[in-house]
Amino acid sequence: MNGPLTYDECNCFALRQAARYVTQIYERHLGEVGLTAAQFTIMAKLARRAPATMVEMADAMVMDRTTLVRALKPLQRDGLVVSEASEHDGRTYLFSLSASGKTTFAQAAAAWRNAQAEFEGKFGHARAKALRAELFGMTAE
Repeated sequence: MNGPLTYDECNCFALRQAARYVTQIYERHLGEVGLTAAQFTIMAKLARRAPATMVEMADAMVMDRTTLVRALKPLQRDGLVVSEASEHDGRTYLFSLSASGKTTFAQAAAAWRNAQAEFEGKFGHARAKALRAELFGMTAE
């Protein structure tokens, strides 16, 4: 690439712009049940595989622990996620959904399906599926 860099050539800018656009769709729907998109993804991980340690969640979500802690705090404050010390190591905490967290997650899953349908309605189901495959491929180990 010679010459001045323009935004239409920047992969990072294009991905971040698209991410903000898509996040706005999901935030609008998930906001109906009081969750952010980041909080929903944490709850979805815990709904699938709990209990989980902070390290397991951060690795699975490709997030740094500081960002994960910031997203977890309101979920814990609101009683949606609970933690308990590991039997094997009292310094390690295991996180899981509480009973009210499971109820909220079920409501949020319906809102997520609406967001998913809106995105795929605008972008196309086949294109969305191909896009997910490409994006998940980037972070696969």
